[in-house]
Amino acid sequence: MVTIKDVVDAMRNCVDPELGANIVDIGLIYGIDIKDGKDVKVKLTMTSAMCPVTSIILADVQLRLKALPDVGNVDLDLVWDPMWSPEMMSDDLKSMR
Repeated sequence: MVTIKDVVDAMRNCVDPELGANIVDIGLIYGIDIKDGKDVKVKLTMTSAMCPVTSIILADVQLRLKALPDVGNVDLDLVWDPMWSPEMMSDDLKSMR
C-alpha cells in the first residue's frame, strides 16, 4: 500500500535543475491523492508557464513514483491556478535563499 509519505519522500528526490532544490520544498506540489492504496494522482505546478525544464521534472516525478513498491497508475495533473510564487517555498528553503 502506497502512502502520501511515500509519494512525498520520492518527490523530495526530484530536483529542479535551475533552482537546485527539490520540488516539494519549492512548493510545486498542490495535492496528492491515492486511490485503492496504489493509484497515485499528483496535482503540481511549475515556477512559470515558460519553465524550460517542465518536461524533465515531470519525467523525473513519473519515474520516481512508478519505482515505488505497489504503485499502480501515476497521473500528473499540471495546473496553473494558483500561480506559483516564492511564498510557497518551505521555510527552510526560504531561509537558505
